[in-house]
Amino acid sequence: MIEVLIEDDCIPFVWIDISNPSREDFKDLAPRYNLNEASIKDCLEIGHLPKIEEFDTYHFLIIRSVANSFDENSDSMTDITDRVSIFFNEKFVITVHRNEVEYLNNIKKADRKGKKFASTKALMNFITSESLKTFENLAMNGLSERLDDYEGIVFLHSKRKLFLKRLYYLKRQIDVIRNILAICKDIVDYFHMPEYKNIYTQDLRDLYLRNSTLYRNLSENTSQLLSVYFNIESNHTNEIMRTLTIISVFFMPLTFIAGIYGMNFKNMPELEWYYGYPLSLGMMAFVAAVIYIWFKRKRWM
Repeated sequence: MIEVLIEDDCIPFVWIDISNPSREDFKDLAPRYNLNEASIKDCLEIGHLPKIEEFDTYHFLIIRSVANSFDENSDSMTDITDRVSIFFNEKFVITVHRNEVEYLNNIKKADRKGKKFASTKALMNFITSESLKTFENLAMNGLSERLDDYEGIVFLHSKRKLFLKRLYYLKRQIDVIRNILAICKDIVDYFHMPEYKNIYTQDLRDLYLRNSTLYRNLSENTSQLLSVYFNIESNHTNEIMRTLTIISVFFMPLTFIAGIYGMNFKNMPELEWYYGYPLSLGMMAFVAAVIYIWFKRKRWM
């Protein structure tokens, strides 16, 4: 669906928004704005990474933002993020997206006489900033809280199996967003070039650096939490093996004694001895006591 958002004499450019795009939507727009076939193809392609390209008469930008909602078990870029493709020069802006993009809807409803609509450069800088803010909001209000909850699960020893699955998907989501942010660096640097540079582009760079730091810290914390989890599991397994080893050491000599006196050969001298049974039990108790004292002195118990 094609929607003309800005076509006003007070604003020096036209803004056209296309939702759920198809090839037919560009039938009239392509010749009118001299859009290159390669950029149209990239625009319609699903799952394209962020990038910025410069053509003879316009620029082509692909940016990504956090989706309005996604499943906790999502681990792909197309599930976690929404894409907006933008064709722009000083006279027009064409935004293209498949899903509803919340920050873009908010910009559409904003006061169009404000500074962010003074030029296409200002609008593009504002749109890019708003897309990066979605990553910051997710890091501060979503991923950090989940990571804190999982730390509690690790140290309180509850819901282990479910926790590991959830932590895996959390790590995958952080890694996907870090990859997207790494690619967005070229876009941020582009808007920071001398011909585009102003106070708003500096804010854009600061926002990008803040997001990069946030997600780097989240990634490191997730990796550390996984490491702590496996260390705790390993220690728990060692404790079990230690207990089983102590039990087996106690019973090995007792089993040996019981095995000898349980053979019942005809010529065994103790076979018909009146005190043979209590003596064998006493011998077992004595051996168990010696093993216990030895373990205590070695501080193995």
